[in-house]
Amino acid sequence: MSRTHSHDNMIPAERRQQILNLLQQREIVSIADLTAELQVSHMTVRRDLQKMEEDGLLTLVTGGAQISKRILSEPSHLQKETLHAEEKDAIGRQAAQLIPPDSCIYLDAGTTSLALCRYICDREDLTIVSNDFEVINYLMDKSPGSLIHTGGLVQKQNRSCIGHLAAQTLSALSIDIGFISASSWDLRGITTPDIGKVPVKQAVVRASKQRILICDSSKYAQTATYMAVPLSDLNGIISDQGLSDHAQKMLTKLDLKLMLV
Repeated sequence: MSRTHSHDNMIPAERRQQILNLLQQREIVSIADLTAELQVSHMTVRRDLQKMEEDGLLTLVTGGAQISKRILSEPSHLQKETLHAEEKDAIGRQAAQLIPPDSCIYLDAGTTSLALCRYICDREDLTIVSNDFEVINYLMDKSPGSLIHTGGLVQKQNRSCIGHLAAQTLSALSIDIGFISASSWDLRGITTPDIGKVPVKQAVVRASKQRILICDSSKYAQTATYMAVPLSDLNGIISDQGLSDHAQKMLTKLDLKLMLV
């Protein structure tokens, strides 16, 4: 597109396509560069970037934007165990403090749920539901509480159950708090590269009175093919201080409680 056409009279869709093209070439661009390239005001660029972030196309960073990273597959349980262990531990500790006496809770598959287990394994007043074999194994040895495994199609790599059979078990339960994990999330919600996880997460949303995302900040601004849970379905998010200032600002505008550890 010629520079003579790149003025404020360019329609927003054209400008945003150009921004996307630049991001695909460079991965990260500054607002100053965009105003120079597009020959528009700072305000116009900011408006475009905010709209594009809401659409899950990019993530705002200090002074500019970076392209949203698309994940094509989830890491295995073994790989996840060593990643961001401190943050997961702090998120687990915070989540445990939210659980009232005599609750039925759901722990979604993942190593953050496993971290949460360490802070509730002495509570005999809880009924704990999970689709994760590692979570259930840990609690079988350590917890005096009641345990329910969802069953379902076994996903070996992540040591958990997925699909409609798992979702069916969840639909027969009344859960006080559903702690939901994610391998990718942004301002639109939780996405997954695995379509089998979608019915499970959606069933948790329907079955739970409170729905809380427990996820470290490294997964923010990542996206995958299937939308599992829009943020509007959540009551709260527990993440860590690594979440960008802009993300914090945008999330606090939503009707949910943001807790950073």
